[in-house]
Amino acid sequence: MKTVAFFNNKGGVGKTSLVYHIAWMLSELGISTVAADLDPQANLTSVFLLPEAIEELWDNQSANTVHGAMRPLIEGVGDLRIPKPAKITSRLHLISGDLALSEIEDELSAQWPRCLQREARAFRVISGFNRIVRGVGRELRAEIGLIDVGPNLGAINRSALVAADYVIIPLSADLFAIRGLQNVGPKLRTWRDDWQERVAKAPEGLGFDLPTGQMKPIGYVVSRFSVFARGPVKAYQRWLDRAPETYRTAVENAELPAGVDIDSDDRRLARMKDYRSLMPMAQESRKPMFLLKPADGAIGGHQAAVKECYQDFRRLTETILQKIGDVEWRSRASR
Repeated sequence: MKTVAFFNNKGGVGKTSLVYHIAWMLSELGISTVAADLDPQANLTSVFLLPEAIEELWDNQSANTVHGAMRPLIEGVGDLRIPKPAKITSRLHLISGDLALSEIEDELSAQWPRCLQREARAFRVISGFNRIVRGVGRELRAEIGLIDVGPNLGAINRSALVAADYVIIPLSADLFAIRGLQNVGPKLRTWRDDWQERVAKAPEGLGFDLPTGQMKPIGYVVSRFSVFARGPVKAYQRWLDRAPETYRTAVENAELPAGVDIDSDDRRLARMKDYRSLMPMAQESRKPMFLLKPADGAIGGHQAAVKECYQDFRRLTETILQKIGDVEWRSRASR
């Protein structure tokens, strides 16, 4: 299973909505997918599951959330447990999040330097998210794991990114998202290098495979910008124009090739419009915007927007599949 994390330390860039819709689109294309909510705010869980189902999980301190799965390891009474994911469709499952996940931030922070001291428990804790995601993936024979993380640079996200083969950076067309991109790039390189240093010191006989911590950036997605006459409004264009150079310098530590702009940049995976009229209906119907039907309220001009939304997310998802490679999907597309 290949894992893809969506990460920016600026909130409000459409990250969770991207993960949600791409997960559904992967399912539409016939690809078995696991979505993992590793954000202590549990936003991805809240869009997938009804409040009653979430309340039951949390009230019962279920082992079937990320926090519940990690609890025995954190409390020192055993190793983690592989949770039972929530079934969304036959090809889409959710590893549920939990607001209590924030409680393990200090433990993850404390165990990070102890890996350098070759302590086995430190490696068990830091690799916990990876073992959960890949353990669920093995049981489901999933091909893709999507990882949603919170908008910060803390220890939880560091351990979550260690579990990622690839990283996509969502952006909104504003100053704060561009500044967030400047922070994310160097941090990814630092975490990647630091994890490799720790893997080299891992003791033998751990009994599980350590994640590679590849964290390979494959591009950025610009979301939630308004359009006028089929193009971005002027207020957003200045920030769109800065994205290619900022991405190359901050994330890849390289110079932007001459002549490359937002329209020709192969690191730009997509520019996703703000489908304001569809989002409330999608939230009410508990389904992605591109699967809305007239019975859900998507009538008249809304149906044209639904079809356009479907094509936008399909193109983005296909681009991601091409970037990560080795996933046979074309013959299985269900639509």
